Amino acid sequence: MSARTPSAHPQSERTAPFFAAYDALLARWPAPAEALTVRTAHGTTRVNACGPRDGRPLVLLHGGGATSTTWFANVGAWAAAGHRVLAVDLIGDPGRSVHDGRPLGGVPGLMGWLDAVLDELGIQEADLCGHSYGGWIALEYALHAPGRVGRLALLDPTQCFAGFRPGYLLRVLPLFLPRRTAARARSYVDWETAGTPPLDPGWREVYALGYADFPASRVVTGPRPTPDRLRTLTAPTLVLFAEHSRTHDAHHVAQAARSALPDATVVVLPGVAHNNLPTAGADEVNRRLTDFLAATRG
Repeated sequence: MSARTPSAHPQSERTAPFFAAYDALLARWPAPAEALTVRTAHGTTRVNACGPRDGRPLVLLHGGGATSTTWFANVGAWAAAGHRVLAVDLIGDPGRSVHDGRPLGGVPGLMGWLDAVLDELGIQEADLCGHSYGGWIALEYALHAPGRVGRLALLDPTQCFAGFRPGYLLRVLPLFLPRRTAARARSYVDWETAGTPPLDPGWREVYALGYADFPASRVVTGPRPTPDRLRTLTAPTLVLFAEHSRTHDAHHVAQAARSALPDATVVVLPGVAHNNLPTAGADEVNRRLTDFLAATRG
């Protein structure tokens, strides 16, 4: 069962700065967060919740290394619109989830973990929003369990409609080398967002410290959904791309998304990059997602 708890991850001297930065960013949420711990066969999962408890569930899946705190510029608007916002720390990723149970083992295990999280929260159906890698997970889950996803929102999703730019892969290769450092992570996110509004300093520090000091599990990935699989998607879908994303060519991938999902709403948001879309683009992201959820509910 889920329960309120101040922390769901053992803290060490090495990880103390990360958890301090995590808690400081969480404290900036305009809607106070309620800490929930969900126990599954794979370990315990932290869910930071806010908004009315009887509101329609909106499950948020963050990008790799971003943690659930990344939604600080969004949760207030979505909670105010009446949603029960449930921001999940991905298991095996930096954050307060603890991957101390069974290995995920691949995409089926990852989907089973999210099944278990929703089961333990008592959620039969929810709206789902994911950013970056979290967007890929959200899309895969909507294909895996169509009856449990009412509406789907993808924020600059990766590996959903096209691959990564080769130049981007070359630039991020150092992130996978041994001897991780916070400076290497800061260099990457500064490069990716160059020429767009500066990253929020608090989030930048959470990302950098999580990358350098957090013992993460192996990332579960899979192939892009095939056109045949995408045609089986039943959830109304909103896809927002970041114009200056360096992960892919936003306009090219947007066209691929329109071709794959002709009924989806697909928009390229100007002036933002991949990593700062939820924060620098918060006003537009919040408005579009709120309108999308309200319109499809009607």
